[in-house]
Order: sequence, then C-alpha cells, then structure tokens
Amino acid sequence: MEATLSSKNQVTIPKQVREYLHLRAGDRFKFFLQPDGVVVILPKISVSKLKGSLPRRKKPLSIEEMNAAIRTAAAQSGSR
Repeated sequence: MEATLSSKNQVTIPKQVREYLHLRAGDRFKFFLQPDGVVVILPKISVSKLKGSLPRRKKPLSIEEMNAAIRTAAAQSGSR
C-alpha cells in the first residue's frame, strides 16, 4: 500500500489502513523517528476510547485474595 503527499502536504490514509486501525476523521497521531531512518506513525488513543475494553469485575479483590493470587503465581513461576 502507498499514499501520495499532496501539494498541500496532506496524505490520504488508504481505506484498508483506516478500517484496520478503526480511524475516524479528527483522530490524532504520534510520529516516532527511529535511528535507522524508519518513521513509526501511531494513532493517539484517548483514554475514553479504552473504556469498556476490559471485562469488569463485579467486586474488588480483598487483600487476602490478592496475596493468594501472588502466592499462586510465584509458585507457578518457581516450577518452570
């Protein structure tokens, strides 16, 4: 895929890329210049777009439940 820079220094993002990244008009981007000459362009995602993306627990964990989960994870990582 490729795009062309217009005389007004604008680029139209190909439809396939817009759909893949779920982009809409007004979305913002961050640009990262890499030492090897590569430019990485990422959509700047607002926190509000993330709302609802993780399943919600019905009730918070107690300290005891957290400690039990930590012990279980530590025991499992020790057996690897």
